[in-house]
Amino acid sequence: MEHSDRLLELVLWTTLAGACIPAGAALARVERIHPRWLEDEFRHFVIAFGGGVLVGAVALVLVPAGARHLPHPLATTALLLTGGAAFMLLDRSQTRRRHATPQFAAMAADFLPESLALGGMFAADAEGAVLLALLIGLQNLPEGFNAWRELATAPGKRRGAFARILGLALLGPACGLVGWFWLVDHEPVLGGIMLFAAGGILYVTFQDIAPQSRLENHWAPPLGAVLGFALALAGQLLL
Repeated sequence: MEHSDRLLELVLWTTLAGACIPAGAALARVERIHPRWLEDEFRHFVIAFGGGVLVGAVALVLVPAGARHLPHPLATTALLLTGGAAFMLLDRSQTRRRHATPQFAAMAADFLPESLALGGMFAADAEGAVLLALLIGLQNLPEGFNAWRELATAPGKRRGAFARILGLALLGPACGLVGWFWLVDHEPVLGGIMLFAAGGILYVTFQDIAPQSRLENHWAPPLGAVLGFALALAGQLLL
């Protein structure tokens, strides 16, 4: 594939992945016209599905590809832990702040470094670039869904909430282009960003998404997590 075609493919995939954020938010906006079960079990299913996709992205793409670009075991482990610690600090900061929006902040904190890494992977013609783009889009759907519900109920946040979500979606292609033009010549940095993002995603999954996905006497939410990971695995095997 020619260089220009690969660049166009990057822009297309990052745009589609980012578009899943407002798509998820749009789904959350019309949710209340449906029966009560959609308020409870389906919402938890969506949360769990996002968790499954996130774990799939970590296990199947971010960690393996990051380790290839940064093969030193100590550095690999340290960056993964650093990502988790950074997201923990972000989470604590959001908790202390009044009217904080941790779901939106967490979505931005994992989407932007993932888009940077995606740009570098496309520029290097790396295996797994398309799969990562698909997984980013799949995770953005439930994250956009949850972020809208958070912004819509937070005092003083509903006004302009959709504009914030749309603006974040547009930052995806911009970060992808930065990754394309810069990270391709800095493979250790590319690997470090992927491992940092993986550590942060793991923290978000088990701190925020997994507890929210549980619903007493309902079994669809855990199945959503399995389905999300299964889709990630299927993509890896097919591609």
